[in-house]
Amino acid sequence: MKNVEITCDSLSRTFSGRTVFKNLSFKLSSSQSLSVTGKNGSGKSTLVKIIANLIHASSGKISISENGIKIPQAERFEKIGFVSPYMNLYDELTGFENLDFFYKLKLDREEYSEEEVRSVLQKVNLYEKRNELLKNYSSGMRQRLKLAFAVLNKPEVLIMDEPRTNLDKSGIELVYQISKEQIETGILIIATNDEEDKTLCSETLNIEDYK
Repeated sequence: MKNVEITCDSLSRTFSGRTVFKNLSFKLSSSQSLSVTGKNGSGKSTLVKIIANLIHASSGKISISENGIKIPQAERFEKIGFVSPYMNLYDELTGFENLDFFYKLKLDREEYSEEEVRSVLQKVNLYEKRNELLKNYSSGMRQRLKLAFAVLNKPEVLIMDEPRTNLDKSGIELVYQISKEQIETGILIIATNDEEDKTLCSETLNIEDYK
């Protein structure tokens, strides 16, 4: 079984001279989970974007290792799944085409399997809507598709920013199912202020403690 570790060491981030957070550190291993909390605008989304390798920290470093071997930064995308309300998908493509496109782009596998895409669409209860254009999807369906994208590559590290956004009761139950499955095999990080979301995680980090 793979043992994955993620270490954040003395991370700081500033925007236009304003400190978002500073000297933030933590370490997680497989089967561990972390909820990142803090009031709106405190920097939760900024932190998880940095961890997901979407933006850079102003100082500090992040390392991800697998069975003791450090993963090069350029290869981290293959290990990380990320979902957030502000992710952009393509309105002119169908649900299936969106996932199919990102599958090929992100995983770059010669052994491409269309069945994996179909399986994930079934998991998020969008299989029957797979051939509809994304522009016709409701906000809840779009969020489900983003969840599908996040877990498509079976990531070692799954990062979810406000995962409940636009979801109904069954969609929220799906988030919890995905979260529990992730903790069994890898690392889970959730940016949230929802008390129920926090109960999914073994540890909590309040970003306001790092101002």
